[in-house]
Amino acid sequence: MNEIKITKIENCIWEIPKTGKMRVPGRVYASDQMMDDIRADQSLQQVVNVAQLPGILLRSMAMPDIHWGYGFPIGGVAAFDLKTGIISPGGVGYDINCGVRLMRTNLFRKDVEPKVKEIVASLFQHIPSGVGSKGVLKLSSQDERSVLCKGARWAVENGYGDEADLEYIEENGQMPHADPATISQEALKRGSPQLGTLGSGNHFVEIDFVEEIYDDKAARVFGLAKDQIVIIVHTGSRGFGHQVCDDYIRKMLQASQKYGIELPDKQLCCAPFDSPEGQEYFAAMNCAINYAFANRQVISHWVREAFVNALNISPKEAGVELVYELAHNIAKLETHTVNGKEMQVIVHRKGATRAFGPGHPQVPAAYREVGQPVLIPGDMGRYSYVLAGTKKAMQETFGSSCHGAGRRLSRRQAIKSAKGRAIHRELADRGIYAMAASRATMIEEIPEAYKDVSDVVEAVAGAGIGKMVVKLHPIGVIKG
Repeated sequence: MNEIKITKIENCIWEIPKTGKMRVPGRVYASDQMMDDIRADQSLQQVVNVAQLPGILLRSMAMPDIHWGYGFPIGGVAAFDLKTGIISPGGVGYDINCGVRLMRTNLFRKDVEPKVKEIVASLFQHIPSGVGSKGVLKLSSQDERSVLCKGARWAVENGYGDEADLEYIEENGQMPHADPATISQEALKRGSPQLGTLGSGNHFVEIDFVEEIYDDKAARVFGLAKDQIVIIVHTGSRGFGHQVCDDYIRKMLQASQKYGIELPDKQLCCAPFDSPEGQEYFAAMNCAINYAFANRQVISHWVREAFVNALNISPKEAGVELVYELAHNIAKLETHTVNGKEMQVIVHRKGATRAFGPGHPQVPAAYREVGQPVLIPGDMGRYSYVLAGTKKAMQETFGSSCHGAGRRLSRRQAIKSAKGRAIHRELADRGIYAMAASRATMIEEIPEAYKDVSDVVEAVAGAGIGKMVVKLHPIGVIKG
């Protein structure tokens, strides 16, 4: 395969020129030193491949956490025209609406560190985790269909959290274009027992403290202070979303042939957005998005209970409140300015996060002056970040930013690297208490399996598509 020609055009911004069958150029956001890792796999070729899809607008993009994925690169962003463009499961991924939720508390490091083991144990007891984990919720078929239509609102209506939570979730935790009639019985069967479960792999619930503040005003607006305890929840649509993706990849392979769409890679199988097949996948995907919104809402309710029980304090004393929640595997209808014209587009973000800037009407009113919180978790041994969206992100990336550190070692490589090591002990030596459903997950998720998220965040800030607000340091984590 020919080496991809890529040229630095600005600080932390690189361009792949439009050549061959590319309809638009490629754009990669990364620092100079990150390009060696990025060039090491086939993710740049995937940026080129995405640029060949019908109806793509402006550019095919990749965030600094880019790495090879199914069809689209992980860290990939692309927007498509509604009339001439496509929708592709490969541009969303298998874990539909995998996302991140950040909650703040009234507690500080000194209150929690001495009891972190008890809190982590309580979290582990309250939140089912691990491969194939099943929750305590027993959903009727009517309940499950209601989850698919209402998302986080279903959870709130059934006693899991407060109405106020919904204001601080992307799309208020409910996508309107969901249709349970598009969902297979196999997907319903897989989803029914898993609502309110964490899953495995890179999913986690993490206790952090605010270690460093970079922007006093934005931190104050987000309700974050030095040494304050916060909680990150990272999970998605579980086996339900995976099955929805699997079901529709088969249908999209047929649709690509039906509509004569030339694919540089079969994993980019797609259908015109306005076709029956495109609309059917869109409706099914929105069901999975809503499932994931409900899943994180239920888990967050149990996080609140776990803190109260472990510390023997009242809910008011704990003060666990939602800062924000974001999706990072999603395709959404959004309004953006393209070549000076405001238009509705279908934005694919795969391993990428929405980053709307100051003044945008979809940013909660309380945050609108500084921009939307952008949540960037790292690995379980180092740090995570909260950023704010920027006007440049609106102009450059359809209001998108990175979603995390990005893997640099495969799971097999991580297992080889961890051979003979006591990962729990290593984390404990760093002051991080961890519990996991399996030893295998801890080994696969060793910190060095990921890029240093500070490099990723600095590249985002350097490119101007996100503004650093605070740095978070982990002290406790549960993994699947």
